[in-house]
Amino acid sequence: MPNETLTLKSLEMLFEAKHDALPTGFNKIRYLQNSKAYLAEIEDINNYKAEDIAQQLFKGAVLGLDFLNKECHVIFDKGKVGFQTDYKGEMKLAKKHSVRPLLDIFAKIVRAGDEFRELVDEGKPKVHFNPLPFNNSEIVGSFAVALFADGGMIYETMSAEEIELVRKHYGKKRDNDTWDKSKGELSKRTVLRRLCKMIDIDFDAEQRLAFEDGSEFEFNKEPRPVQVNPLNESESEVITNEANEG
Repeated sequence: MPNETLTLKSLEMLFEAKHDALPTGFNKIRYLQNSKAYLAEIEDINNYKAEDIAQQLFKGAVLGLDFLNKECHVIFDKGKVGFQTDYKGEMKLAKKHSVRPLLDIFAKIVRAGDEFRELVDEGKPKVHFNPLPFNNSEIVGSFAVALFADGGMIYETMSAEEIELVRKHYGKKRDNDTWDKSKGELSKRTVLRRLCKMIDIDFDAEQRLAFEDGSEFEFNKEPRPVQVNPLNESESEVITNEANEG
């Protein structure tokens, strides 16, 4: 029997055994169809255990993320499988589960030649970002911003050196070539994940486990203090000439 079929059968068994962990309105049939299409793209799937793959697919279901939309991924690495959330998935989860309602949350990479400044104007912290068009220069850093429905804003910044140190010291798969292939996306995901540690996320126990397992890193230190206006957070501001998605 093909490994895809065994994996989907194992996944169905998990749905039955742990149906209480699935989000409200979960569409099991659609998720199985999407999982089947996702598995069809994996060339060496027969080198991995169907039960292990199903466990990772189930984590995506628990979080309400879509593998086909690249909101999360099953990581296949030297005979072992793992689960990893993507940048798009991180944004989706923060917007959906933040206790303090979010209008938007996003991250940007900053390349050599782009204009990026942190400033305080009349007591209001601001982030100014003006990227060069079609800039493919070296990545020098990344920043993430969360805009709240009550008018507040928090943000986090990381230099390229900081991101590399996080990858080396906290990365779960330090020898994985994913960083070489998707450095920009993973840089955004790194700073976004650190920003999310400052947002109160309302997860149940199963979701929390899946979310933590989906991290590329094993953080064991607190992030830098949140950068907000201590007197009037609602007056914080981000200035960027880019759209606030992606």
